This record gives sequence, C-alpha cells and structure tokens, in this order.
Amino acid sequence: MSAPAAQSPARSPLATPLFRALWIATIVSNIGTWMNDVGSSWLMTSLSPSPLWVAMVQAATTLPMFLFALPAGALADVIDRRKLLIASQLLILVGASALAATTWLGLTTPLVLLALTAVMGLGAALSAPAFQAIVPELVEKPALADAVALNSLGVNIARAIGPAVGGVIVALAGPPAVYALNAVSILAVLGVLFLWQRQVLASTLPAEHFFGALRAGYRYARHAPALQLVLVRSVAFFLFSSALWALLPLVGRRELGLDAAGYGALLGCMGAGAILGAFLLSNVRKHVSANRLSIMASLLFALATFALAHAVNVWVAGAVMVVAGLAWITMLSALNVAAQMAVPAWVKARALAVYLLVFQGAMTVGSLLWGALASRTDIATALTVASAALALATLIALRFRLPAANALDLTPSGHWAEPAVSGDHAPDRGPVMILIEYRVDPARTADFVRALHGFKSVRQRDGALRWDVFEDAETPGLVTESFVVASWLEHLRQHDRVTHDDRLSQEQIQKFHIGDVPPVVRHLIAPRL
Repeated sequence: MSAPAAQSPARSPLATPLFRALWIATIVSNIGTWMNDVGSSWLMTSLSPSPLWVAMVQAATTLPMFLFALPAGALADVIDRRKLLIASQLLILVGASALAATTWLGLTTPLVLLALTAVMGLGAALSAPAFQAIVPELVEKPALADAVALNSLGVNIARAIGPAVGGVIVALAGPPAVYALNAVSILAVLGVLFLWQRQVLASTLPAEHFFGALRAGYRYARHAPALQLVLVRSVAFFLFSSALWALLPLVGRRELGLDAAGYGALLGCMGAGAILGAFLLSNVRKHVSANRLSIMASLLFALATFALAHAVNVWVAGAVMVVAGLAWITMLSALNVAAQMAVPAWVKARALAVYLLVFQGAMTVGSLLWGALASRTDIATALTVASAALALATLIALRFRLPAANALDLTPSGHWAEPAVSGDHAPDRGPVMILIEYRVDPARTADFVRALHGFKSVRQRDGALRWDVFEDAETPGLVTESFVVASWLEHLRQHDRVTHDDRLSQEQIQKFHIGDVPPVVRHLIAPRL
C-alpha cells in the first residue's frame, strides 16, 4: 500500500485510502484494547478489593507513557516511523498473548497483571508519538483538524463497542478470552503497516542522533510558547478528570452492584456520548472558538464527575457517562488539534510525545491520588473533590487560551540565505557563533531591542544554546544580535527549521533596520587546536 497523492481540501480524510485503512484497523485494535481494559479492571477487583490496587491498573497503563513517550518521540523523528510502529505493535501482541496464557492457566496475580499491563503500556508508549506524527503525512493540512477528530471518533467508536462486548465476554468466558481477542485485534494494524510503502522525504543533512534528538525535543518544548500553553491546559484537565476513569470500576461494582457486562455497558455509554460529540464537533467548531469549547467541555466533565459520585442507580449513571463522553471527546479534540498545530514537522513526534507525556503523567498521578483518597475516605468523596477541583482548574483557560487551528504557519520557509563561508567545514565543528549586525535609529533602539527579545525563543527553540544582544559603545544605533549553537551542522539545521511564521516575525524586526544594505551576518567557528 503506497502513500496517497495530495487530495482536494474539500475531500474527507476518509477519501484517502491509506488513512481510511489505518483508521478502520485502529478501531478494530482499539476495540480489543478496551475489551482488555475491562477484563483487567474487573479481574483486579476479584484479585484485590483495595481501591488503590484497582486504580493501579490505570496507573500501569499510563506510567509507561509518562516514562517513555519522549524517547519514543525522538525515535519517531530519527528512524522510519513505519518500522517503529510495527515493532511497538509486536510488543503489545506479546504482552496480550502472555496475559491471556497466564490468566488461562490461573497464574495471574495482582503483580503479574500490573507487569503485563505495563508491557502493553510500553508498546502503546512507543507507538503513540509516531501514530500522531504520521497524520499530517496521510492528509493535507486543511483536512488535519478533521483527521484528528476522526481519530478521536475512532477511539470512541471502539469505546462504545469494546467495553460492552468485553463485559459480556468476561461474564461468559472470563478475562482470558478478552486478552486473546485483544492479541488477535492487533493483527489488523500490523497488516496495514506491513503493506504501507512509506515514502521518506530525502534530506541533504544527516539524521539526528538519538540523544541529540532528545535534547532538541526538550529544548523545543522549553522554548515554544504555543506548545507550553497546550501542556498547561492538559495538566489542568487530566489531573482531575482522571478520577472518573480510575474509580469507575469501583462505582460499577460496589456502588451500583453491576457485573462485568454492566460495567462494560457503562463504558459503552461514555463511548456513545463521545461518538455523538464527534458528529456535533464538525459543525460546532465553525461557530464556537476552540478555547470556549474547551471551557464548556471541562465544566461539563466536572459536572458529570460530580453526578457520578451521587448516581442513585444504573440508569442515572449511564446518562451521566453519555454526558462525560461528549465532554471528553470535545476537550481531547481541542487539545490534540492545538498540539498538532503548535509544532513543525521536524520535531512533531517529539513535541507530541511531550504532550502525551504530560497527558499520561497527569492521568497516572491523578489515578493514584484519587485512588488513595477513596481508600482513606470513600468513592463519592473522592469524585466530589475531583469534580470541584476540575471546575476551579478550568479558570486557567482565561489566562492560557487555546488558539485557532490556523493561527500559526509552521511550514519551512527557506528564507534564510546560505551561509557565506570560505571552504568546507566539518559538520561536527563547533561551537558556532552567529552575529547579526543591525543599524537602527538611536531613538528607537529600546523598541528594537524589545522586539528582538521577542525572537529569542525562536533562536533557542531551533538550536541556540545561548542568545545575547549588544549595543556598540561607540556608534549609537549599532546593535548586534548573537547566538551560539553546538556545531556547524546544528546551524545548518536551523536554516531548515525556520518557518513562515518566523519569517513574518523577522520582517517586523527588520523594519527597524535603516542601513543601505541588509543586516550583516557573520559566522564564527571555534578553531581546532
């Protein structure tokens, strides 16, 4: 299966054969994953009645994402993403098969269940950044928001089907059956990935090394305000919304007296609400801003969490879960689209890995926090406290506002001129200092320096280890910007990384320049000893 040609912006992402095939295969696999999760949560309530142990099933799923998402993102930006996806899916297949076998043989203890759940979580952590990063490869930019929403829809179609079917299977055949079916479902994704003939874009520069890529990903996240905004909003939501996910098995079993099929039906209600939300989103996004949608979704999820804490019967709980599902997909879609749009292609997998790390880290910490609180008090108290905290945390949206989908143009601009150098320089030579000399009206020097400081994060985001600005002591209005990068190769990568949005910012800065010729650029390389 080869990557499709570019499609008209008017066409749905599902009109692209590869996207459609992978979307369907992922739904099949996610149905298996949800059946697996139902089996594990229900099995743990049988192996141990402690709320903390039950909450640790969720933690075992999300902790690997917290630990390995960033290394996985670096790998996805350095090696072939298709091969990484195949390897990670094979790891999940091994974990699911092992859990099916040990449970069938009666060898699964709480620790064995958590360990094999963590193995599958590791496979998911290795694949998640790559799965997110390949979406722009499969569809054109105008269809990206719809593609992200479709992926969320696929997850929630699986959530509507998987838990309900998984609950019935657990009730009829026990957890080993759902573990085995999960292993089989992974073959659907593997089949599409094996057939995909991915076309890797050639680069004139050598690939980044793994640890260098890790540092670049961390540096980008540290100096990219648009991404940081998404991360802050993610913590504010997922830390408190995790309570519903972590304690739902106990609500079903203890408070509502449900069996495995009933618990699966509860999750299915949430999936149904998410499907409804996905269908509504495409129209609602045209009239309501992303930030306002996120506020509404967060408050609605807080209300659902509070209502679940005080649900008097299964019918009320089911209705509450429909509302929770609608709120969940709305918030998740808003954050996912904002994260995708906040980063350029060269660092996309790493930046999205940071987003997933924060997402799953907040879910892990939250699961343990609300499980411990429920153990010390009761389930209703923990859910009530979490709902109140989530409602208060939503106020952060007034300060950290999610931007519109097309607020930034982060495609490469290529507007930097090739460096003027004498002879060839080894790529590893360094460090390298770049000096840019501006001539500005002395009366406007302060305004110019402030504008230049606004560009500091761009230099650091793309590779600068140090950035400074100096004014000539003898000639008023002669201002020099300087920044240092690790090597000549790293500076050449800066030329590849500069974006159209950066070009617009530089044009505003260069309006201050009054010289007869453009600003003078010099490259200084540390001599070899």
